[in-house]
Amino acid sequence: MREDLLHFIWKHHKLQRKQLVTSTHLSVKIENSGTLNRFSGPDFFNAVVEIDGQRWAGNIEIHLKSSDWYAHHHETDSNYNNVILHVVWEDDVEIFRKDGSKIPTLELKDYVPLELLNSYQNLFNNPKSSFINCEKDFKTVDDFLLENWLDRLYIERLEQKSSLIFELLKTSKNDWESVLFAMLMKNFGSKVNGAFFLERAKLLNFPIVRKTRNSLNQLESLLFGYFGLLENEDCRDVYYLQLKKEYKYLSKKFELSPAIGKPEFFGLRPSNFPTVRLSQLANLYGKHENLFAALMEMDKLEDIYAIFETEASSYWDNHFTFGKVSKKSKKKLSNSFIDLLIINTIIPIKFCYAKHLGKDWNEDLISLISQIKKEENSIVTGFKNLGSKAKNALQSQAKIQLYNNYCSKNKCLQCSLGGHLLNRNTYF
Repeated sequence: MREDLLHFIWKHHKLQRKQLVTSTHLSVKIENSGTLNRFSGPDFFNAVVEIDGQRWAGNIEIHLKSSDWYAHHHETDSNYNNVILHVVWEDDVEIFRKDGSKIPTLELKDYVPLELLNSYQNLFNNPKSSFINCEKDFKTVDDFLLENWLDRLYIERLEQKSSLIFELLKTSKNDWESVLFAMLMKNFGSKVNGAFFLERAKLLNFPIVRKTRNSLNQLESLLFGYFGLLENEDCRDVYYLQLKKEYKYLSKKFELSPAIGKPEFFGLRPSNFPTVRLSQLANLYGKHENLFAALMEMDKLEDIYAIFETEASSYWDNHFTFGKVSKKSKKKLSNSFIDLLIINTIIPIKFCYAKHLGKDWNEDLISLISQIKKEENSIVTGFKNLGSKAKNALQSQAKIQLYNNYCSKNKCLQCSLGGHLLNRNTYF
């Protein structure tokens, strides 16, 4: 038995239709089960129940055992003073509020239909090799229900990404250009170097980037030096030596702290090497003075693609690392990489900026991401194998959210699809 199943039973009134009584044989009638609370405090707010003929309005707390009330120290927490009914699977001890008054307890194990328990058990009764718990029934889910849930999951994913953006906004004292720079750094670093790029970007005062952006040589020197890529004593390339000399001057001028650590090269495709990515980013900022303002005004995908039409400096045409010559090729940002920047940086920042202004851009953002091609990864492929192909980046992002936040954590009863399947397969 899991507590989330008890939440589901209480929320959806899945009790057998017979007279409910408390552990002390007081009659119980549920008028309103209340609103589920996913944060701290009682599990359901603003419920209305009739106990022994007396109508009560207040909160409901749900536990597997009554003794969990004391295990969680609710008896000393004033947030639980307004609990009018304790709903449990097993009543093993009397419980009391902080003021010493006794709380009625409803024991559920005699009121939950066996059919519901069997359906719930079947939901999780899959082999360990299965992709998700409900994969046997996933194909039977109505398309309208699925697409509605995916839309909601995508907005939930944006909300989740908002925490980092608003944290950056706070530490930068409301400098949105600085926030954009840090988020671009994170995503130019990709999975391997993203965390390192972000931490260095947070330590680098963005006004210094503003002051150097009009000189590509200075901006590249700043980024390569601050990210620990100008410490090769054996490299004698003229370009490298110029960058190193310039960074020595900049580090004194702006009192820059020494580089801490270096980005990784191992496991990356050469096009994703940090040298190439930092040069591309420097060239992007060299071309656009007010990048944030420009991007916030754009609502067409082709306009955003155009602004990211940039490439690394000419030295990188035949290099991937300093001092090592390679086959000549322009190091442009690919469309697939730009798509990732839009998905993981531009749209989340647009979402947060709209919230900051008190506006609702959800429909515009959904329209924008719906035009981007779906991502390819093991999660998207897993759902494809179940007969659900992602049509676009909105659906691939939503399915990543679904798998990571619900499926892999067995939060089936917090998922619209899991709740629907359990409801559909239970008749009483």
